[in-house]
Amino acid sequence: MKIVEVGPRDGLQNETAPIPTEAKIAFIDALSKTGVGEIEVSAFVSPRWVPQLSDAREVFGRIDRREGVVYSALVPNEKGLEGAIAARADKVSIFTAASETFNRKNINASIAESFRRFKPVVAGAQRAGLPVRGYVSTAFWCAFEGRIPPQAAIAVAERLFEIGVSEVSISDTIGKASPDEVKRLLDLLLPKVSPDRVAVHFHDTYGRGCENVVAAWSRGIRIFDASVGGLGGCPFAPGATGNVATEAVVAVLESQGETVGVDRRILAQARHLLDPFLIPERRSLPRCDSPACAACEFADQKGCSAGPRSRGQLSSRGPDGSRRCSAARAMR
Repeated sequence: MKIVEVGPRDGLQNETAPIPTEAKIAFIDALSKTGVGEIEVSAFVSPRWVPQLSDAREVFGRIDRREGVVYSALVPNEKGLEGAIAARADKVSIFTAASETFNRKNINASIAESFRRFKPVVAGAQRAGLPVRGYVSTAFWCAFEGRIPPQAAIAVAERLFEIGVSEVSISDTIGKASPDEVKRLLDLLLPKVSPDRVAVHFHDTYGRGCENVVAAWSRGIRIFDASVGGLGGCPFAPGATGNVATEAVVAVLESQGETVGVDRRILAQARHLLDPFLIPERRSLPRCDSPACAACEFADQKGCSAGPRSRGQLSSRGPDGSRRCSAARAMR
């Protein structure tokens, strides 16, 4: 069972308020103590396109690396790979999509062109002894093309394995997938590749992130991407809100009887380090019966220990003195 914490990269890339480098370093250092197996620290991309991550090299150089934790980076090309190697990343990720339209808007290339770019990146990473992950974005739905046939996503995943990636993350970029769609895709993919080489990456736009985690778990998937506090969203996918919250993923897997080994209390502490810098009230609140409530430090077996269980209930003190529910904050 492995949690890949993507908050520092996928979580922060879409935040409009600048996050100081010192805050990012403290955030990652706190996440390192939670028990997650991997932290996606940053991306070596053009600061013109993703200014929030322009300090990737400094962040990598100053974090306190913890034994047993993999510190990875997203790279779009050979230049990005050079930056990741220089920064001593433990692993790199490349990214393409199952949707031609999304791929062109995201990386200004067709799917075929993206693979031509990736081949030297994967070869260079292998020479440097770095494992490579491949993301398949818009594996279920695309904001521009609508429903994506499972075969299209599977074809992209197979091509990624063919060029040498060690792991593929199947991504629901706009958060519209249903559990049945997740099972259908995995039922077609897993006869072709071992489940220990497949991760899933869900967004919670329609409130189905945790249900989709359980669907993937039921099919043998044991690598789950998540973002503490539900941070994130894709700047090139209209309507894509936050990733499924790490706290909620841990809670829902534990409810299935799994030992995840991630401390939700320390996760909450790490998330709170960013509170002074993030724009508040930017996402909708969860349902009262959401797994996010189980992830809240104010929850007990009977529900919320701070008062009546109601939508938008407030449980911890915010900067304005009001009480705020951490589970609600995690899923905004």
